[in-house]
Amino acid sequence: MSAGVDAHVHLWDRSADPQDWIDPETMAPIARDFGICDLSGMLASTGLDRAVVVQSSNSLEESIRLASLDSSAVAGLVAWVDLTAAVAPQLDRIRSNAAVPVVGVRHLAHIDPDPQWLMREDVGAGLTVLEREGLCFDLVVREWQLPQAVHLATRHSGLRLVLDHLGGPPAPGQDVSGWASRLRELARRPNVVAKISGLTSGLVPGSWRAADLAGPVTVALESFGPERLLYGSDWPLAELGGGAAPWKSAVQALLDGLSTAQRARIFGGNAADVYSLS
Repeated sequence: MSAGVDAHVHLWDRSADPQDWIDPETMAPIARDFGICDLSGMLASTGLDRAVVVQSSNSLEESIRLASLDSSAVAGLVAWVDLTAAVAPQLDRIRSNAAVPVVGVRHLAHIDPDPQWLMREDVGAGLTVLEREGLCFDLVVREWQLPQAVHLATRHSGLRLVLDHLGGPPAPGQDVSGWASRLRELARRPNVVAKISGLTSGLVPGSWRAADLAGPVTVALESFGPERLLYGSDWPLAELGGGAAPWKSAVQALLDGLSTAQRARIFGGNAADVYSLS
């Protein structure tokens, strides 16, 4: 059985890489630095061995620093590069003194000032370089951007796309039909996989149960199947919803109908394959 992998975590040192999106009043649980010791503790609490660290800001310098982390807890880095500029030299800079392999790239497209950023020709040229490098592209998008993701997946059929946080389904109790339709359309593209992640960071701790999240997870399972889904904690943002351990337990409960082998794929095997983790 593959070792357990958390496919989506963040680490930050705000003195080096300010995280201006963190509101200390409304996001008090994450308004501090998170390093390797914190990550190791979180992994121990969830019974997983390693994690894929994902960029938190659109900053090459942040990615260079993250790549220098030397820890067995870090399996790989989804870095940031400016896809509208020359991609290869930026990757070279990140890799020059790296202890962590770069396994993918992400851009915070969901908050980019250009609502059509994913559709830009220069971005497409950058994605072609990622495909040539054998790297994944993580999609962090809002529900309304899922059709753009479909366009990307079709246009770049040789590029592995990883949908973060199931594309942002509506909160429990809200109508999920529009999101579900768009997710199913994206899942028809065989080069797309998705992370079961980030569903509780916007919820009040103690206000939700696993059953409240059954709708989106069921749609994801029906759309992608267990062979194309990856578990991610979205830690430390998971702390906003009560913590990584309750989230992991909820996902385990929602996947209880799967076989042991299928659950092992979601909790590590798929991440190892998708990101080519050693």
